[in-house]
Amino acid sequence: GERGGARNGECGEWGLGEGAVARLGRVNAGYVDEAGAWRGWLRRAIAGSPAQGQMMYGLGGERRLPELELDWLPGYERSRPVRIGNAAAGQLQLDVYGEVMDAFYQARCADLDHNHEAWALQSVLLDHLETIWDQPDEGIWEIRGGRQHFTHSKVMAWVAFDRAVRSVAAFGLPGPVDRWRRLRRDLHEDICRNGFDGELNSFVQAYGSKRLDASLLLLPLVGFLPPEDARIRGTVAAVEQRLLSDGLVLRYDTAETQDGLPPGEGAFLACSFWLADNLVLQGRRSEARNLFERLLDLRNDVGLLAEQYDPLARRQLGNFPQAFSHLALADTARNLSLSQCPADQRGRQRHHSS
Repeated sequence: GERGGARNGECGEWGLGEGAVARLGRVNAGYVDEAGAWRGWLRRAIAGSPAQGQMMYGLGGERRLPELELDWLPGYERSRPVRIGNAAAGQLQLDVYGEVMDAFYQARCADLDHNHEAWALQSVLLDHLETIWDQPDEGIWEIRGGRQHFTHSKVMAWVAFDRAVRSVAAFGLPGPVDRWRRLRRDLHEDICRNGFDGELNSFVQAYGSKRLDASLLLLPLVGFLPPEDARIRGTVAAVEQRLLSDGLVLRYDTAETQDGLPPGEGAFLACSFWLADNLVLQGRRSEARNLFERLLDLRNDVGLLAEQYDPLARRQLGNFPQAFSHLALADTARNLSLSQCPADQRGRQRHHSS
Protein backbone atom coordinates (compact mmCIF):
# COMPACT_ATOMS: atom_id res chain seq x y z
CA GLY A 1 0.00 0.00 0.00
CA GLU A 2 1.03 3.61 -0.43
CA ARG A 3 -0.03 7.03 0.77
CA GLY A 4 -1.15 9.71 -1.69
CA GLY A 5 0.79 8.23 -4.59
CA ALA A 6 4.58 8.36 -4.63
CA ARG A 7 6.17 10.14 -7.54
CA ASN A 8 6.60 7.05 -9.73
CA GLY A 9 5.23 4.62 -7.23
CA GLU A 10 3.51 2.17 -9.53
CA CYS A 11 5.62 -0.36 -11.39
CA GLY A 12 5.90 0.38 -15.09
CA GLU A 13 5.08 4.09 -14.89
CA TRP A 14 7.24 7.20 -15.11
CA GLY A 15 6.30 10.47 -13.47
CA LEU A 16 7.53 13.54 -15.31
CA GLY A 17 8.59 15.11 -12.02
CA GLU A 18 11.76 13.00 -12.00
CA GLY A 19 12.74 14.34 -15.41
CA ALA A 20 15.24 17.12 -14.87
CA VAL A 21 16.86 15.44 -11.88
CA ALA A 22 17.30 12.18 -13.76
CA ARG A 23 18.52 13.97 -16.89
CA LEU A 24 21.08 16.04 -14.99
CA GLY A 25 22.27 12.97 -13.09
CA ARG A 26 22.83 10.98 -16.29
CA VAL A 27 24.72 13.80 -17.98
CA ASN A 28 26.91 14.47 -14.94
CA ALA A 29 27.69 10.77 -14.65
CA GLY A 30 28.68 10.56 -18.32
CA TYR A 31 25.60 8.69 -19.56
CA VAL A 32 24.98 11.14 -22.37
CA ASP A 33 23.40 8.64 -24.77
CA GLU A 34 20.94 7.49 -22.12
CA ALA A 35 20.04 11.10 -21.33
CA GLY A 36 19.46 11.73 -25.03
CA ALA A 37 17.24 8.65 -25.31
CA TRP A 38 15.18 9.83 -22.34
CA ARG A 39 14.87 13.25 -23.97
CA GLY A 40 13.42 11.55 -27.06
CA TRP A 41 10.95 9.56 -24.94
CA LEU A 42 9.83 12.76 -23.23
CA ARG A 43 9.19 14.55 -26.53
CA ARG A 44 7.08 11.66 -27.82
CA ALA A 45 5.14 11.23 -24.57
CA ILE A 46 4.08 14.87 -24.16
CA ALA A 47 3.49 15.70 -27.82
CA GLY A 48 0.01 16.92 -28.69
CA SER A 49 -2.35 19.33 -27.03
CA PRO A 50 -0.94 20.56 -23.70
CA ALA A 51 -4.48 20.64 -22.29
CA GLN A 52 -4.49 16.86 -22.69
CA GLY A 53 -1.06 16.38 -21.14
CA GLN A 54 -0.53 14.09 -18.16
CA MET A 55 1.93 14.10 -15.29
CA MET A 56 2.46 10.36 -15.69
CA TYR A 57 2.76 7.95 -18.62
CA GLY A 58 3.51 4.28 -19.13
CA LEU A 59 7.03 3.30 -20.08
CA GLY A 60 5.87 3.00 -23.69
CA GLY A 61 4.18 6.39 -23.52
CA GLU A 62 0.77 4.90 -22.69
CA ARG A 63 -1.79 7.45 -21.58
CA ARG A 64 -4.42 5.14 -20.10
CA LEU A 65 -3.44 4.14 -16.56
CA PRO A 66 -6.83 3.40 -14.95
CA GLU A 67 -6.72 2.75 -11.22
CA LEU A 68 -8.44 -0.30 -9.79
CA GLU A 69 -8.63 -1.25 -6.12
CA LEU A 70 -8.29 -5.00 -5.50
CA ASP A 71 -10.25 -5.23 -2.25
CA TRP A 72 -10.01 -9.02 -2.09
CA LEU A 73 -6.24 -8.88 -1.61
CA PRO A 74 -4.86 -8.12 1.87
CA GLY A 75 -1.61 -6.57 0.63
CA TYR A 76 1.86 -7.11 1.99
CA GLU A 77 1.48 -7.42 5.76
CA ARG A 78 -2.15 -6.24 5.37
CA SER A 79 -1.16 -2.89 3.87
CA ARG A 80 -4.47 -2.13 2.20
CA PRO A 81 -5.61 -0.76 -0.18
CA VAL A 82 -4.01 -2.77 -2.99
CA ARG A 83 -4.21 -0.86 -6.24
CA ILE A 84 -3.14 -1.32 -9.83
CA GLY A 85 -2.85 1.62 -12.19
CA ASN A 86 -2.67 5.14 -10.79
CA ALA A 87 -5.46 7.72 -10.64
CA ALA A 88 -2.81 10.44 -10.33
CA ALA A 89 -2.44 10.26 -14.11
CA GLY A 90 -5.55 12.44 -14.29
CA GLN A 91 -4.39 15.00 -11.73
CA LEU A 92 -3.19 18.54 -12.34
CA GLN A 93 0.39 18.92 -11.13
CA LEU A 94 1.86 22.28 -12.06
CA ASP A 95 5.33 21.21 -10.98
CA VAL A 96 5.78 18.98 -14.03
CA TYR A 97 5.89 22.00 -16.35
CA GLY A 98 8.95 23.27 -14.52
CA GLU A 99 10.53 19.83 -14.54
CA VAL A 100 9.98 19.42 -18.28
CA MET A 101 11.32 22.88 -19.09
CA ASP A 102 14.35 22.32 -16.87
CA ALA A 103 15.00 18.92 -18.45
CA PHE A 104 15.14 20.44 -21.93
CA TYR A 105 17.22 23.36 -20.67
CA GLN A 106 19.76 21.02 -19.05
CA ALA A 107 19.86 19.03 -22.30
CA ARG A 108 20.77 22.13 -24.29
CA CYS A 109 23.41 23.09 -21.73
CA ALA A 110 24.93 19.63 -22.23
CA ASP A 111 24.82 20.12 -26.03
CA LEU A 112 22.21 17.38 -26.35
CA ASP A 113 19.27 19.23 -27.83
CA HIS A 114 19.30 21.45 -30.91
CA ASN A 115 15.89 20.34 -32.11
CA HIS A 116 13.59 23.19 -33.13
CA GLU A 117 10.55 20.93 -32.85
CA ALA A 118 11.35 20.45 -29.15
CA TRP A 119 11.44 24.22 -28.62
CA ALA A 120 8.12 24.62 -30.46
CA LEU A 121 6.63 22.02 -28.12
CA GLN A 122 8.02 23.87 -25.08
CA SER A 123 6.58 27.16 -26.31
CA VAL A 124 3.12 25.61 -26.58
CA LEU A 125 3.46 24.18 -23.06
CA LEU A 126 4.35 27.64 -21.77
CA ASP A 127 1.32 29.16 -23.49
CA HIS A 128 -0.86 26.65 -21.64
CA LEU A 129 0.91 27.14 -18.32
CA GLU A 130 0.30 30.87 -18.62
CA THR A 131 -3.45 30.15 -18.41
CA ILE A 132 -3.36 27.71 -15.47
CA TRP A 133 -0.46 28.62 -13.17
CA ASP A 134 -2.76 30.47 -10.78
CA GLN A 135 -5.04 27.45 -10.30
CA PRO A 136 -4.81 25.05 -7.34
CA ASP A 137 -3.46 21.57 -8.05
CA GLU A 138 -2.74 18.23 -6.37
CA GLY A 139 0.96 18.96 -5.96
CA ILE A 140 4.15 16.92 -5.95
CA TRP A 141 2.77 14.33 -3.50
CA GLU A 142 -0.37 13.63 -5.57
CA ILE A 143 -2.67 14.59 -2.70
CA ARG A 144 -6.09 12.91 -2.75
CA GLY A 145 -7.64 15.41 -0.34
CA GLY A 146 -8.48 18.18 -2.80
CA ARG A 147 -6.54 20.78 -4.76
CA GLN A 148 -4.63 23.56 -3.04
CA HIS A 149 -2.28 26.37 -3.99
CA PHE A 150 0.85 24.40 -3.13
CA THR A 151 3.96 26.56 -2.78
CA HIS A 152 6.24 24.02 -4.45
CA SER A 153 3.90 23.81 -7.45
CA LYS A 154 4.00 27.58 -7.91
CA VAL A 155 7.80 27.57 -7.60
CA MET A 156 8.07 24.99 -10.36
CA ALA A 157 5.79 27.09 -12.57
CA TRP A 158 8.30 29.89 -11.92
CA VAL A 159 11.08 27.47 -12.96
CA ALA A 160 9.30 26.86 -16.28
CA PHE A 161 9.31 30.55 -17.23
CA ASP A 162 12.80 31.05 -15.78
CA ARG A 163 14.25 28.31 -17.97
CA ALA A 164 12.42 29.74 -20.97
CA VAL A 165 14.03 33.15 -20.40
CA ARG A 166 17.41 31.52 -19.88
CA SER A 167 17.00 29.47 -23.08
CA VAL A 168 16.33 32.57 -25.16
CA ALA A 169 19.34 34.36 -23.64
CA ALA A 170 21.77 31.44 -23.85
CA PHE A 171 20.77 29.79 -27.12
CA GLY A 172 19.10 32.54 -29.15
CA LEU A 173 15.78 30.73 -29.35
CA PRO A 174 12.71 32.71 -30.47
CA GLY A 175 9.87 33.57 -28.13
CA PRO A 176 7.99 36.32 -26.27
CA VAL A 177 10.80 36.74 -23.76
CA ASP A 178 9.49 40.01 -22.33
CA ARG A 179 6.17 38.36 -21.47
CA TRP A 180 7.91 35.34 -19.98
CA ARG A 181 10.13 37.64 -17.94
CA ARG A 182 7.06 39.46 -16.57
CA LEU A 183 5.40 36.16 -15.72
CA ARG A 184 8.55 35.00 -13.97
CA ARG A 185 8.61 38.21 -11.93
CA ASP A 186 4.89 38.06 -11.13
CA LEU A 187 5.16 34.44 -9.98
CA HIS A 188 8.17 35.19 -7.80
CA GLU A 189 6.36 38.05 -6.11
CA ASP A 190 3.17 35.99 -5.70
CA ILE A 191 5.05 33.11 -4.07
CA CYS A 192 7.05 35.31 -1.71
CA ARG A 193 3.89 37.17 -0.72
CA ASN A 194 1.54 34.18 -0.26
CA GLY A 195 3.83 31.20 0.30
CA PHE A 196 6.02 32.63 3.07
CA ASP A 197 4.85 32.95 6.68
CA GLY A 198 6.66 35.68 8.59
CA GLU A 199 5.54 34.33 11.96
CA LEU A 200 7.07 30.93 11.20
CA ASN A 201 9.98 32.52 9.28
CA SER A 202 9.44 29.79 6.72
CA PHE A 203 7.80 29.02 3.43
CA VAL A 204 4.72 26.87 3.96
CA GLN A 205 3.10 23.90 2.27
CA ALA A 206 0.30 25.92 0.64
CA TYR A 207 -0.84 29.51 0.46
CA GLY A 208 -2.37 30.62 3.75
CA SER A 209 -1.26 27.45 5.55
CA LYS A 210 0.79 27.07 8.71
CA ARG A 211 1.97 23.60 7.68
CA LEU A 212 5.44 22.64 6.50
CA ASP A 213 6.32 20.37 3.62
CA ALA A 214 9.63 18.75 2.72
CA SER A 215 9.18 19.84 -0.92
CA LEU A 216 10.13 23.33 0.30
CA LEU A 217 13.69 22.04 0.58
CA LEU A 218 13.77 22.12 -3.23
CA LEU A 219 13.41 25.91 -3.46
CA PRO A 220 17.15 26.66 -3.31
CA LEU A 221 17.98 23.53 -5.32
CA VAL A 222 16.04 24.81 -8.35
CA GLY A 223 17.33 28.36 -7.97
CA PHE A 224 14.22 30.13 -6.70
CA LEU A 225 16.21 31.84 -3.92
CA PRO A 226 19.88 31.51 -2.95
CA PRO A 227 20.69 29.19 -0.03
CA GLU A 228 22.01 32.11 2.03
CA ASP A 229 18.67 33.97 1.80
CA ALA A 230 17.18 34.40 5.28
CA ARG A 231 13.85 32.93 4.13
CA ILE A 232 15.57 29.79 2.88
CA ARG A 233 17.63 29.44 6.04
CA GLY A 234 14.45 29.88 8.07
CA THR A 235 12.66 27.23 6.01
CA VAL A 236 15.47 24.69 6.42
CA ALA A 237 15.56 25.38 10.16
CA ALA A 238 11.78 24.94 10.40
CA VAL A 239 11.94 21.62 8.56
CA GLU A 240 14.69 20.46 10.89
CA GLN A 241 12.61 21.47 13.88
CA ARG A 242 9.21 20.17 12.85
CA LEU A 243 9.58 17.45 10.21
CA LEU A 244 12.44 15.32 11.51
CA SER A 245 11.76 11.85 12.88
CA ASP A 246 14.85 10.31 14.43
CA GLY A 247 16.96 12.55 12.20
CA LEU A 248 15.12 11.67 8.96
CA VAL A 249 12.68 13.90 7.09
CA LEU A 250 8.92 13.39 6.85
CA ARG A 251 7.13 14.69 3.75
CA TYR A 252 4.63 16.57 5.91
CA ASP A 253 2.63 16.08 9.10
CA THR A 254 0.04 13.51 8.01
CA ALA A 255 -2.16 14.35 11.00
CA GLU A 256 -2.44 17.98 9.85
CA THR A 257 -2.53 17.62 6.06
CA GLN A 258 -5.82 16.52 4.52
CA ASP A 259 -4.40 14.16 1.92
CA GLY A 260 -7.35 11.77 1.69
CA LEU A 261 -5.60 8.98 3.58
CA PRO A 262 -5.31 7.87 7.22
CA PRO A 263 -2.50 9.53 9.22
CA GLY A 264 0.89 7.91 9.55
CA GLU A 265 3.83 7.05 7.32
CA GLY A 266 7.58 6.65 7.52
CA ALA A 267 10.29 9.20 6.81
CA PHE A 268 10.58 9.86 3.08
CA LEU A 269 14.10 9.02 1.99
CA ALA A 270 14.37 11.39 -0.98
CA CYS A 271 13.43 14.28 1.31
CA SER A 272 16.21 13.32 3.71
CA PHE A 273 18.71 13.51 0.86
CA TRP A 274 17.29 16.95 -0.05
CA LEU A 275 18.04 18.11 3.48
CA ALA A 276 21.62 16.89 3.06
CA ASP A 277 21.87 18.88 -0.20
CA ASN A 278 20.70 22.01 1.61
CA LEU A 279 23.26 21.44 4.34
CA VAL A 280 25.96 21.28 1.65
CA LEU A 281 24.78 24.56 0.14
CA GLN A 282 24.81 26.18 3.59
CA GLY A 283 28.38 25.08 4.19
CA ARG A 284 27.38 22.50 6.81
CA ARG A 285 29.27 19.73 5.02
CA SER A 286 30.07 17.66 8.10
CA GLU A 287 26.38 17.46 9.03
CA ALA A 288 25.50 16.69 5.41
CA ARG A 289 28.01 13.85 5.26
CA ASN A 290 26.78 12.39 8.56
CA LEU A 291 23.20 12.39 7.29
CA PHE A 292 24.31 10.88 3.99
CA GLU A 293 26.18 8.08 5.75
CA ARG A 294 23.14 7.46 7.95
CA LEU A 295 20.97 7.08 4.86
CA LEU A 296 23.47 4.71 3.24
CA ASP A 297 23.25 2.50 6.32
CA LEU A 298 19.53 2.00 5.65
CA ARG A 299 20.13 0.12 2.39
CA ASN A 300 19.35 -3.56 2.25
CA ASP A 301 21.88 -6.33 1.65
CA VAL A 302 22.11 -5.55 -2.09
CA GLY A 303 22.31 -1.79 -1.62
CA LEU A 304 18.72 -0.84 -2.47
CA LEU A 305 16.40 1.69 -0.86
CA ALA A 306 12.64 1.83 -0.57
CA GLU A 307 10.45 4.91 -0.64
CA GLN A 308 10.32 5.37 3.14
CA TYR A 309 11.90 4.25 6.38
CA ASP A 310 10.21 3.60 9.73
CA PRO A 311 12.64 4.73 12.47
CA LEU A 312 10.60 2.95 15.18
CA ALA A 313 10.32 -0.44 13.49
CA ARG A 314 13.78 0.10 11.91
CA ARG A 315 12.69 -1.12 8.50
CA GLN A 316 12.10 0.16 4.98
CA LEU A 317 8.53 0.93 3.89
CA GLY A 318 6.55 1.66 0.75
CA ASN A 319 7.43 1.14 -2.90
CA PHE A 320 10.59 -0.90 -3.35
CA PRO A 321 12.99 -0.26 -4.90
CA GLN A 322 12.17 3.43 -5.31
CA ALA A 323 13.87 5.30 -8.17
CA PHE A 324 13.29 8.67 -6.49
CA SER A 325 15.36 7.58 -3.47
CA HIS A 326 18.25 6.41 -5.64
CA LEU A 327 18.25 9.54 -7.82
CA ALA A 328 18.46 11.62 -4.66
CA LEU A 329 21.25 9.41 -3.30
CA ALA A 330 23.31 9.87 -6.46
CA ASP A 331 22.82 13.64 -6.43
CA THR A 332 23.83 13.98 -2.78
CA ALA A 333 26.90 11.83 -3.36
CA ARG A 334 27.99 14.18 -6.13
CA ASN A 335 27.10 17.26 -4.08
CA LEU A 336 29.45 16.04 -1.38
CA SER A 337 32.28 15.06 -3.71
CA LEU A 338 32.44 17.81 -6.35
CA SER A 339 33.33 21.48 -6.11
CA GLN A 340 30.57 22.30 -8.64
CA CYS A 341 27.75 20.21 -7.22
CA PRO A 342 24.48 19.41 -9.07
CA ALA A 343 22.49 21.24 -6.37
CA ASP A 344 24.31 24.45 -7.30
CA GLN A 345 24.48 23.60 -11.00
CA ARG A 346 20.73 23.23 -11.41
CA GLY A 347 20.05 26.47 -9.59
CA ARG A 348 22.87 28.50 -11.13
CA GLN A 349 22.00 32.12 -11.98
CA ARG A 350 19.35 31.88 -9.29
CA HIS A 351 16.97 34.50 -7.92
CA HIS A 352 15.67 35.95 -11.20
CA SER A 353 12.92 38.06 -9.65
CA SER A 354 12.87 40.76 -12.30
